[in-house]
Amino acid sequence: MKVRLNLATSPLLSNRRFTVGALALSLLGLMAFFLLSWHAYSVWNGERVSRMQQHALENQIAMLQQRRQTLSSFFDQPETMTRRQRAAYLNALIQQRAFPWIKIFTDLEQILPEGVRVVSIEPKLVNDSVQLKFVVGALTDESKLKFLKTLETSREFSHIQLLNESSSGRGDANDRVVLELLAQYSVI
Repeated sequence: MKVRLNLATSPLLSNRRFTVGALALSLLGLMAFFLLSWHAYSVWNGERVSRMQQHALENQIAMLQQRRQTLSSFFDQPETMTRRQRAAYLNALIQQRAFPWIKIFTDLEQILPEGVRVVSIEPKLVNDSVQLKFVVGALTDESKLKFLKTLETSREFSHIQLLNESSSGRGDANDRVVLELLAQYSVI
């Protein structure tokens, strides 16, 4: 028969629970370390792609600014400036010829009372709308007032301003009153 005797001064302690717990915690820490490392790598890789895109955009901006500066210097040359002014003048002539003269005369014919006639018309494009400066001769003050009332109530003419009113002197001797008007014309 064998007898187990413990000759130690203190009882034998088992460190098994501590070892298992420490091992579990270290495995958990190692997994967290790998997860955080993977996350840091993916963030770094994403930022690298963003940095590359940002660099490409900065290069494109620099190239476009250089191109803009080249074009600006080209358009600031005296020869180019004269060409642009000539083109603007020709475009203005084309727009003036494209003005609907028949429509405006038809509209004026409908609102002109008896004893009133149009002496001159000057169309001008102002902020994408047609502004008319015209001179009208009237035989009497009644016909002048009738014309102004019908002009104010018409749908085609708006923002009417009386620039000048004079008694005969302009137009025929038959015109007793001559009006100089400014109005906006809607080309609808």
